[in-house]
Amino acid sequence: MLDQLFTTILLGLIQGFSEWLPISSTGHLRITEHFLGFQATPLFNLFLHLGTLGVVVFYFRHDIKLILTALIHRDFHSEYSRFIPLIIVATIPTGIIGLLYDKFLADNYQTLLIIGVTFLFGTALIFFSKYGKENQTKITYKKALVMGAAQGAAIFPGLSRSGSTISSGLLQGVKREMVFKFSFLLSIPAIIGDFGVELYLQEGSLVSEGIGVSPLNLLAGLVCAVLAGYVAIVLVKKLVLTKSFHYFAAYTFALGVILIILVLLGF
Repeated sequence: MLDQLFTTILLGLIQGFSEWLPISSTGHLRITEHFLGFQATPLFNLFLHLGTLGVVVFYFRHDIKLILTALIHRDFHSEYSRFIPLIIVATIPTGIIGLLYDKFLADNYQTLLIIGVTFLFGTALIFFSKYGKENQTKITYKKALVMGAAQGAAIFPGLSRSGSTISSGLLQGVKREMVFKFSFLLSIPAIIGDFGVELYLQEGSLVSEGIGVSPLNLLAGLVCAVLAGYVAIVLVKKLVLTKSFHYFAAYTFALGVILIILVLLGF
């Protein structure tokens, strides 16, 4: 019982931190499950996603309120009303890439070797984001499409959602404050979509035996994911605005190299 509780706490912390830090939550969970010899149940995974969704909604509750207010009042001229069509446009490539991945690639592209290589791709994206010119104050539909595609690509374990969207925005010259806000608001429909798809696909498996069966375990994982996620968002904002976001590249590079070496050595 205590071992399972410790495991759920560990997985919750990993999910919370790595979902919003540019280091890939899926990649870290796959690595943890492999080397510690366990696998979370579909129900527990859904609870972790619910926690990460809740924390981003809470953190950006003021912005979400203004966006919904603009939508209700059919205000299409304010700053926040512009987010609505931009998020819709950006979500299209995210959804297409996600569906194609689940249908054709998901079963073959989650090996540790591929995850290690993918970490290196993410490293390059994060590192080169520091060279963005930051000469654009607005996100165009073209830029939104690119950021949406980057978010879709982050379905590959080893690529980070926040790392991909923020880096792609910075590389297109968008101001850091706008990139940070749009990146996280864009994640909300994507996470809801992921949650809905997983709920549909895993129907009937949600009460299977394993980690996450105990209500205490589920609650522990959820709380840890929420707390860690909130800290991660605060940290990402600080690093983006202080032009230190690319420092994460050192971590993902080291992790990718170590993972590849361990796989080649047979671990």
